[in-house]
Amino acid sequence: MQVQAANQTDVPRLPWSRKKELLVKFVILTLFTILLGCAQGWATPRFYKPDQVPGFRVGLLHGFLMPAALPVLVMGHDLPIYATNNEGPPYKIGYIIGLNTCGTIFFGISFARFRRRT
Repeated sequence: MQVQAANQTDVPRLPWSRKKELLVKFVILTLFTILLGCAQGWATPRFYKPDQVPGFRVGLLHGFLMPAALPVLVMGHDLPIYATNNEGPPYKIGYIIGLNTCGTIFFGISFARFRRRT
């Protein structure tokens, strides 16, 4: 007669505590915001030129970086967030796609549920 020993790896793991989950989200969102801010600072002098007529790709970049402009605008700095002299629909479509992509990433992190894998 064989006696099976209790397997200690079968103990169910508890989900992350709410405080730990909020801390992880805060750190990730802070790092994402800092990254966007650095990208905004790098891109502003290169891609917001008055003599440039931006198209789809630049619109995509402008839209993706637009949320990073909020802290800078709140601090009182004048920062361009949209190129008024653009190619029209291609720029606007790129801008909307970039803005929605950035929002999806940001809110995806905000509403994600982190759980340990069993």
